[in-house]
Amino acid sequence: MKKGLKQGVTLLTTLLLLSACGGNSSNKSADSTDDKVATGQKSAKVLNLMEASEVGSMDTIFTQDEPSVNAQSNVFEGLYQLDEKDNVIPAVAKEMPEISEDGKTYKIKLREDAKWSNGDKVTANDFVFAWKKMADPKNQANYFFLMDGTILNGTEIVNEEKSADELGVKAIDDYTLEIKMAKPVTYFTSLLAFSPFFPQNEKFVTEKGKEYGTSSENIVSNGPFLMENWDQASMSWDLVANPEYYDADKVKSEKIHFEVLKETNTVFNLYESGELDVAILTGDFAKQNKDNPDYEAIQRSKVYSLRMNQKRNDKPSIFANENVRKAVAYALDKKSLVENILADGSKDIYGYIPKDFVANPETGEDFRKEAGDLVKTDEKLANEYLEKAKKELNGDVTIELLSKDGDGDKKVAEFIQGQLEKTLPGLKINVKTVPLNNSIELMKKGDYELSVSMWGPDYQDPMTFLESSVSTKNKTSYRSEKYDQLIDDASNKYANEPEKRWEALIAAEKVLIEEDVALIPLYQQARGQLVRPGVEGIEYHNFGATSTYKNAYIKE
Repeated sequence: MKKGLKQGVTLLTTLLLLSACGGNSSNKSADSTDDKVATGQKSAKVLNLMEASEVGSMDTIFTQDEPSVNAQSNVFEGLYQLDEKDNVIPAVAKEMPEISEDGKTYKIKLREDAKWSNGDKVTANDFVFAWKKMADPKNQANYFFLMDGTILNGTEIVNEEKSADELGVKAIDDYTLEIKMAKPVTYFTSLLAFSPFFPQNEKFVTEKGKEYGTSSENIVSNGPFLMENWDQASMSWDLVANPEYYDADKVKSEKIHFEVLKETNTVFNLYESGELDVAILTGDFAKQNKDNPDYEAIQRSKVYSLRMNQKRNDKPSIFANENVRKAVAYALDKKSLVENILADGSKDIYGYIPKDFVANPETGEDFRKEAGDLVKTDEKLANEYLEKAKKELNGDVTIELLSKDGDGDKKVAEFIQGQLEKTLPGLKINVKTVPLNNSIELMKKGDYELSVSMWGPDYQDPMTFLESSVSTKNKTSYRSEKYDQLIDDASNKYANEPEKRWEALIAAEKVLIEEDVALIPLYQQARGQLVRPGVEGIEYHNFGATSTYKNAYIKE
């Protein structure tokens, strides 16, 4: 199998979108506004929101944490965006793309009134510059693999066989972008609504160098909001309406204030005192507020899992041993985790593809239902695997569990530690708690053993979960020719055969989760929260950014 094919991104069939889970807006529709906002005048009342961790970066190619993607999707804007039902609609693009009959050439006209916050026009070159920057391996962009198997020469560029300047994208003129594809990719338009495909102002970014995206002073925006009072150490920041935004009259809030809140009791107290308008709750606070009229639980397509790193500092880790991986996987009581620790509506899950995300293109059967439950809790079997591991390792097993320092993160880590040590005598778990940015850096370097990780879908297809685990892309040193071949088949061999492609994806998940136990799915997230009466128009999405705020405001 060729190196490029091994890394290829799949061709999505539009039939897979039949079961698309639409996004939604908090409480009432953004259309049910009071007279003041309906006339285009912005609400001067500050909307107070929260994030559970810091924003890691505002450089759209260098981040994958949820708070950063959310901030980027409100401060910048790409060719397309998602509406309240997760439909892809034009943004900087004037209209949907003109696509050639063979699906391999896109021509996109840009609106001519889009501006950067410094007054510069947003042009086609801003997209060309950003995409070549993302594709270039020397930049180590987190999402550079999205170029592989999509845009012409993307595979060769990420494999360091061609220069990034040879990426198949060019500005025909200031307001016309042409994209040449390596092959037809029917989900490509939806990818263009995802933050790594946003534009960057070449002159500004070049002037700032490594400082770009590290603070408010080092950002130039083209979206509905400006980001103020922020740097990478900030525990609070503001989104302020951008007067240069082409659709500024439609932005409903003058200012939205964010606080990083890691302790759930603090979150609840701030909501009770009126200082927070949307409070994300877990655990006992979620349980205690389920009958509160302000409470809602929003089902998401995000999946939390345990990542087991098989090589650390270029040496085999404890998880290079298959029996250790299987012992941990079968020992975990996921139902107890979601019911007793999270208690926010999240569901235990026994596969990597979430429920109600995509359906069989022929039968309409949900992927999760058709693929079934993999690696269900089995204490007896878990201990059998542990005993095998002890013999192979000549002693008891000690594991380091990496956790972020948020209140919910720590509680999940403590549950996993206590539950595994109780279920598997002879197993020792040491929890290492660090801030978000430290956690991201350690995982990128592969300097960890076990970590709780979240993956949110970038587009609506099983491949958005499965592709990142192929041998050349994962951060866990997992290697499987069988898995790689199944993903390659789904991407290429069966690209135009929906049912065979579907079967290959189900088989690939089974290899990843059950045969090799390369990662352990924990739960499908729900967002339990208190929403103050009068909060309108926050839109929640099932892929890409979690939340957008262009239509959000609180009644005065």
